[in-house]
Amino acid sequence: MKPEPSRRKFIKNSIQGFSSLCLSGPMLIDTSMVATGIKKRLANDVKGSEELFFRISLAQWSLHRSFNDKTLKAEEFPVIAAKQFGINAVEYVNSFYVNLVDNSSFWNALRVRASDIDVNNLIIMVDDEGDLANPEDAKRNKAVENHYKWVDAAELSGCHSIRVNAFGEGTREHVGNAMVEGLGMLAEYAQKAGINVLIENHGLYSSDAKWVVDVLNRVGMVNCGTLPDFGNFCTARKWGSTQDGTCPEVYDRYLGVREMMPYARGVSAKSYRFDNTGQETTIDYGRMLRIVKDAGFEGYIGIEYEGSALSEPDGILATKNLLISEGQKI
Repeated sequence: MKPEPSRRKFIKNSIQGFSSLCLSGPMLIDTSMVATGIKKRLANDVKGSEELFFRISLAQWSLHRSFNDKTLKAEEFPVIAAKQFGINAVEYVNSFYVNLVDNSSFWNALRVRASDIDVNNLIIMVDDEGDLANPEDAKRNKAVENHYKWVDAAELSGCHSIRVNAFGEGTREHVGNAMVEGLGMLAEYAQKAGINVLIENHGLYSSDAKWVVDVLNRVGMVNCGTLPDFGNFCTARKWGSTQDGTCPEVYDRYLGVREMMPYARGVSAKSYRFDNTGQETTIDYGRMLRIVKDAGFEGYIGIEYEGSALSEPDGILATKNLLISEGQKI
């Protein structure tokens, strides 16, 4: 029997194999649709991220089309972030690991794999596990219990937090009361594992920052916080996207981020479209980064490209370059 290769040799071989895939497969960066100014920025890649007041991470949703169609493998995400994008911190999406959530060996191996290539596992984004703010006790309790397994996965993989949704049906007051109950129960479980539970503005009441802050203050647990997203401030529907301009009720994004920042354990840099100077056309990144810095935040800002005009790799790099260029001005 041949001796088992070392972990580092295994990771090195995996990176080399993935590098070959990137050079020959469909993930090559295609700038055919990119304006001239963006092309230049992508080709040169802005330098100087070490001078920023924050660190950059990559949200897995930025590559969701590639993971959904199996062009990329979800278990390769840390390698992809490091090798293709030069990013050493990642945020996972639970939908890509539903069949693996109870596999402790997988999460332990993912932790080792990321560590061996100096990538930090940060957050697991949890969706579709039931409404934590369901006014019906039995359904709310079931939703809370459905989240426990993701807390366990976060602990095993070395993440510091899970991100949850604050959804429920009813009046602002009734949903708020139910969310206090559901979040409190989940936070008590997560506290034993040393895991934070973060609310992201993701539509409906969760995109009303004052409502979110009230819920957090009423729960009053140190492992409860926020993940402010630059883009999800539609209060009229779930998920909260404001990219197409059709939402009839929008919370002021700059006010919302400012109000959520005192509770932030991370920040999500949503991006949709870029002009030919590299600026995001919907969100003023300079203004957003000033708000983040004024709050005293020095943690990770996660790239979450959600557009379609650029390929997923191009959108990620355009967002990274914009964060660096605007961050250097502050």
